[in-house]
Amino acid sequence: MSPAAVKKQIHFNAFLMNCVAHLAPGQWTAEHDRATDYLKPDYWTDLARLLERGRFDAVFLADVLGIYDVYGASPDSALRTAAQVPMNDPLALIPLMSQVTQHLCFGVTCSLSYEHPYTFARRISTLDHLTSGRIAWNIVTSYLDSAARNIGLDRQLSHDERYDVADEYMEVCYKLWEGSWEDGAVVKDRVRGVYADPSKIHAIAHAGRYYKVPGIHLCEPSSQRTPVLFQAGSSGRGKHFAGNHAECVFVAAPTRDIVKRNVADIRAQAAALGRNGETDVLIFAMFTVIVGRTTQEAHDKLEQYRARASHEGAATLLSGWTGIDLATYQPDDTLTYVDTDAGRSALASFSSADPTRTWTVDEAIDFVSIGGRGPVIAGTSTEVADELEEWIDETGLDGFNLAYVSAHQTFEDIVELLIPELQRRGRYRDEYEPGTYRQKLFARGARLPASHPGSRYRKHEKPTSEPVVNAHS
Repeated sequence: MSPAAVKKQIHFNAFLMNCVAHLAPGQWTAEHDRATDYLKPDYWTDLARLLERGRFDAVFLADVLGIYDVYGASPDSALRTAAQVPMNDPLALIPLMSQVTQHLCFGVTCSLSYEHPYTFARRISTLDHLTSGRIAWNIVTSYLDSAARNIGLDRQLSHDERYDVADEYMEVCYKLWEGSWEDGAVVKDRVRGVYADPSKIHAIAHAGRYYKVPGIHLCEPSSQRTPVLFQAGSSGRGKHFAGNHAECVFVAAPTRDIVKRNVADIRAQAAALGRNGETDVLIFAMFTVIVGRTTQEAHDKLEQYRARASHEGAATLLSGWTGIDLATYQPDDTLTYVDTDAGRSALASFSSADPTRTWTVDEAIDFVSIGGRGPVIAGTSTEVADELEEWIDETGLDGFNLAYVSAHQTFEDIVELLIPELQRRGRYRDEYEPGTYRQKLFARGARLPASHPGSRYRKHEKPTSEPVVNAHS
């Protein structure tokens, strides 16, 4: 292990949804579990204080806009097991948590498929103002047909066309965030009674294939302007999109080899598009850690969680992620790749991505029943720290999106037991870096770097309807 690798700091995000059962269906049934309190403000403010005490980078809030109705061709299993339903809006949580913290940042998943970029850009700018620049956007295109049907479509767009739409969506957002208001447009001159200089505020006049947005951005510039940009696609088209737009990429796969290959692909895509794949993009993997004061205690917890896990809830989630009704399969059938318009990387990670491993349907369902598609490790703080260091050093990852099993016990154990061990090794921050989310992550300016394609819209130039980069145009 090289000295440079030893010194690499590990980043943690807490991975949650505004719901009862995120990635561990069935665990809410435990008497001590707090997940059913998700409707109460103190559920979220208590969590925010805990995570800031542990120097977590951020709360990463996932979201879906449809119900998981692929399994058994019905929503009944999702409703019965609370498998990501009921599901509340994640953005409403951020003002709550930001007001009880100073440094903790907030990544929020918002699907560009179902919200117009003009209104969305205003919502994000508002949150960036209210949090003093602690906002990130996880860019998703959605994968559930049920979401498309509920906004009046027959079904979602095809997988690759969703990314074509996404390229233009990003162009509109960059124009609004970066180009509509020049630096110095806000003057706040009380003597003259002039708040903003109209000559420095510009209509974006966007007229593209999917969107027409003629006017100005309604918000004055926030400290970051463009939020930190996350993206989670691991398909070929998704990696291209991530290489172009993402500052942070979220990957999810059950084995180290798949993660290592995805990390290398994403960094290569970024480099091919003129960015520095090593310094311009941070990559986080989904992970679940169960920490005990002894090895036996940790493994006892894991066995208790396994006994409480909902097989039906896990099958419901995996069917939704892959677009395949697993109720039509036998438990010992081999899970093979089928091209769908759902999350292609979800199915590939259990089929074609690793030719050395085959998964039966039952094995895949059992695997995702605790922690989704990411690995689960249990042990003492020393054992878990060893494992995380190996993943970082062998795959090129920068950090982890840590899912919880028991609310909020999983994160309490991480803060009290694991993080002090990582700090002792010099692998985890002792104090927060100052500034906005982007400054904390990259130790540079609050705004997009010059190497990012969104930066080209900073100066008011003649509008163009061409996407930023779109290999499929």
